[in-house]
Amino acid sequence: MGSTPQPRRGNTRQRIQDVALNLFAEQGYEKTSLREIAEHLDVTKAALYYHFKTKEDILVSIFEDLNRPVEELITWGKTQPRTLETKKEILSRYSDALANAAPLFRFMQENQATVRDLSIGVTIKDRVLALVDLIKDPDAPLTDQVRCFSALFTLHAGMLALKDVDGDPEDKRKAALEVAVELVTRAHDPGPAR
Repeated sequence: MGSTPQPRRGNTRQRIQDVALNLFAEQGYEKTSLREIAEHLDVTKAALYYHFKTKEDILVSIFEDLNRPVEELITWGKTQPRTLETKKEILSRYSDALANAAPLFRFMQENQATVRDLSIGVTIKDRVLALVDLIKDPDAPLTDQVRCFSALFTLHAGMLALKDVDGDPEDKRKAALEVAVELVTRAHDPGPAR
């Protein structure tokens, strides 16, 4: 506790990722060249090429680094009982992972066509489906399956739709998480039939 995070400046790979993601977000993935990324880093294209051969390599590496907590969450979730507490914990950890990956997530939303064409598009879809499988019961009725999908999309929407709404980002994240938990709670225990 109280320790200051180490500056990431010394990690060339990390610097390349940060600069590339900023450029992709500012001017679009298609319009950004490796040469421009190298210029912003004040390194030669050969030095950049040592770490990454293509723009897609950079994007995939960013995605894999930021997505590692989601992979770990899915692995953990598969070993847990399907209790409501486990489902709430999965939502909470996923919400944290999304918050940590916010710049990449925004880029992916704004560049959906590009992302769909890249290898990470399939991976994203597969991971969302794996998370839904962890929070819905195997024999859940269709309405409860929709609630579980909606819970994950609520977390996504909380990052995107609320970014232009006034307020603290952490408060918005917590509000989206609260709604997601309500949806999964209702799906977990629908109560007496009406």
